[in-house]
Amino acid sequence: MPGVRVRFAPSPTGSLHVGGARTALFNWLFARGRGGRFILRIEDTDRERSSPEMVEDILGALRWLGLDWDEGPFLQSERLDRYRQVANQLLSANQAYRCFCSTAELTAKRQAAAASGKPWKYDATCRGLSPDRVSERQARGMPSVVRFKGPREGEVAFEDRIFGRIAHRTEQIEDFVLVRSDGMPTYHLGVVLDDLDMKISHVMRGADHISNTPKQILLYRALQRPVPEFAHLPLILGPDRTRLSKRHGATAVTTYRDQGYLPAPFCNFLALLGWSSKSEAESLSTDELIRRFALEGVNKSNAVFDLEKLAWFNSQYLRNAPAERLFPLIRAELEKEGIWKEELGSSDRAWMLTVVDLLKKRVRMVSDFATQGRAFFADDFEIEAKARRKFLKDKALPLLMPDLAARLGSLPVFGLEETESALRTFAAENGVKAGLLINAARALLTGKAVAPGIFEVMVALGRERTVARLSGTSWVENEQEG
Repeated sequence: MPGVRVRFAPSPTGSLHVGGARTALFNWLFARGRGGRFILRIEDTDRERSSPEMVEDILGALRWLGLDWDEGPFLQSERLDRYRQVANQLLSANQAYRCFCSTAELTAKRQAAAASGKPWKYDATCRGLSPDRVSERQARGMPSVVRFKGPREGEVAFEDRIFGRIAHRTEQIEDFVLVRSDGMPTYHLGVVLDDLDMKISHVMRGADHISNTPKQILLYRALQRPVPEFAHLPLILGPDRTRLSKRHGATAVTTYRDQGYLPAPFCNFLALLGWSSKSEAESLSTDELIRRFALEGVNKSNAVFDLEKLAWFNSQYLRNAPAERLFPLIRAELEKEGIWKEELGSSDRAWMLTVVDLLKKRVRMVSDFATQGRAFFADDFEIEAKARRKFLKDKALPLLMPDLAARLGSLPVFGLEETESALRTFAAENGVKAGLLINAARALLTGKAVAPGIFEVMVALGRERTVARLSGTSWVENEQEG
């Protein structure tokens, strides 16, 4: 599909949230799959709420997701002269007019309509002002906005790529504001001119913008310019079927990044919120998403954000990713926790990769390597209460475990078969079940009630650390104090 040009246009009044990230992803996938261009612009004309810090947050989140842009980022605040130029053009063509109604007057009318149970729209009080009266009010310094002078009859219809034909009667559309009294453009003027000047071919945005589209089509008509194709994406809901918000938990993309989620599975999860890949497999690579994505697969119904599903995607990615690819991510987590050792990245790198392969099948987040897997990288770890309660209560263990440690320490070869044979033989000789020793060893070696295979753990930790932890007595003292 030649000539595809799409855009993502966030407002820097807050962090990039999940809904915005999915919109950006769908636009990016659409462009990448059709040899098109993905354009980034920042709608920063809300002076009070926009901030440079939020711009950087948004850019950082997009980079983390891997959604690189081909043009931009363009700032609306740098295009103010362009908006005012076109507003004046519409005024000169009698397609817009100055409105001097005060905020207090409009508020009173809105409240009166609400009290009577009637819907309210601007009543076009200033639409018929003569040029002389407009000039006279301007000479008196009265503040004004510029409103679009919409048609009084007819229909605005468009074919939405997802929802089909949508039509509105023009008499139901109010004369909306184009330029505020402080000279700043409104969303409607800014978005139409930006999309025109940037030659946007497809506008993909949230379904909450459907009500804005008829107004913007009227602007395209007034400017005698072609209208782009529209595709309004279904909303993302929380588990309670209300619109996703902070009450459902984190909504900012950077929060998920900081919690240990990875960009590839996060994008995989986002892509399937409201879109069907027509594939039996759910775990799809970025290349597969690009190849498969099509607007025909986007659902009309709203999607539900399932945190457990996101965690599953993340765990599947970790399980299947090569240890070499995970290594730098895990190193960053270990550094953050203060347990990284430089030798892990040099002479012991092979050992490190072995441990990563051992742990990755049981973790859900990258951060789990530094928390659940701490015992592999540091000796200062605690034995969790559950492990103590289940596996370290037998009164015979304080005598058995040091002897088992000695047996393991004397093995000529410290491998999987040798350690398992030694433990089972030791259990039989002492008249106890092997499971008692295996579970106790798991708690003492990893601090966890659930961990990888105990003999793999022993080999990964090595002879010296295994013997030291099994022969130690601190856990016995702690049990007695408890």
